[in-house]
Amino acid sequence: WAWTASALALAVVAACLPGATTLVVGPAARAPARGGTIAMMGGKGFGAPAKKAKASKKAAAARSAGATQPYYTGSQRKLELSPRRPVPADAVCPDYAETGVPGYQRPMLPWDIEVKTPEQIAGMREACRIAREVLDVAGKAVRPGVSTDEIDAIVHEESLKRGAYPSPLNYQSFPKSVCTSVNEVICHGIPDATILKEGDIVNVDVTCYVGGYHGDLSETFAVGEVDAEAKRLVKVTYDSWQAAIAICKPGVPYKQIGAAIEEVVAPSGFTIVRGFVGHGIGSAFHMPPNVVHHRNDDRNGEMAPGHTFTIEPMINEGAPSYKEWPDKWTIVTSDGKRSAQFEHTLLITEDGVEVLTPRTVNSQPMWWNE
Repeated sequence: WAWTASALALAVVAACLPGATTLVVGPAARAPARGGTIAMMGGKGFGAPAKKAKASKKAAAARSAGATQPYYTGSQRKLELSPRRPVPADAVCPDYAETGVPGYQRPMLPWDIEVKTPEQIAGMREACRIAREVLDVAGKAVRPGVSTDEIDAIVHEESLKRGAYPSPLNYQSFPKSVCTSVNEVICHGIPDATILKEGDIVNVDVTCYVGGYHGDLSETFAVGEVDAEAKRLVKVTYDSWQAAIAICKPGVPYKQIGAAIEEVVAPSGFTIVRGFVGHGIGSAFHMPPNVVHHRNDDRNGEMAPGHTFTIEPMINEGAPSYKEWPDKWTIVTSDGKRSAQFEHTLLITEDGVEVLTPRTVNSQPMWWNE
């Protein structure tokens, strides 16, 4: 789940620092010509599964009707949402579950990063373990003919079954329990009646809240057989993500993550989305540090033991620019070309880095490992 800036005070302070990334306050703000933007996220709505036959007719009608809409850049259209899925009354929920407004107050300085205690790290491990289990179940459901709303239902039920709350649900009024971003959708895709078809790629972004902590990860899946360029896009995205993780250890400036990603992506001809970043995570869904995915000189601090954060580069097949749908959540490539993303939650240890959301024997195999 890409980070959203949540305090005007931080924007003002950070913008005054030499070499700082531009912070734009407002829903899914546009990226500047140079440098990064941390985008505020907003949105409203809710969700549950629709019949496939009806969904197919609605999809065709929506594509026809939306052909002239400037925010529709590719094959995807906004379709009908199902009703909000219920959460048991005795579920342990984050503070925003009812109001939609997280109570976390972000520090004034971007390098003021929480150092987790052993007890907090244990809580993070459990949340991340469960999030991985949920994503693995959802990933196995990805195939032609399945709706993104069905994937949302799976994530919702599998989270609750494990004693977790699906963190996206009602976060800043987000209407669903998972993000499903298909083809040209870069991030924050809202599950609806959209039917996955052969040749699509879809990012499934799962976050689970367990015992007071969030665990966050995502993967991009192929729907059936995809073309060679889609495979290359997903593989380059994966490789750049892994290169960034490999440099993580105590004392490394967070800004070096972007350089590591760019070294892999630049030769490929693909581009890095600059408008959204990774983030610190713990008892709050989003907190410092800001993890910028392109080369930058931002002052976001240095890695230290006990830091937990995500790395989640979004890589585009075409231009790095993007547009926002009227739902104030869905972000799509400006040229309608595809985008891919991977995400892990990480812990800095005394001598390196630990992936808290590692793939397991139950994870969907990547085609290059089959």
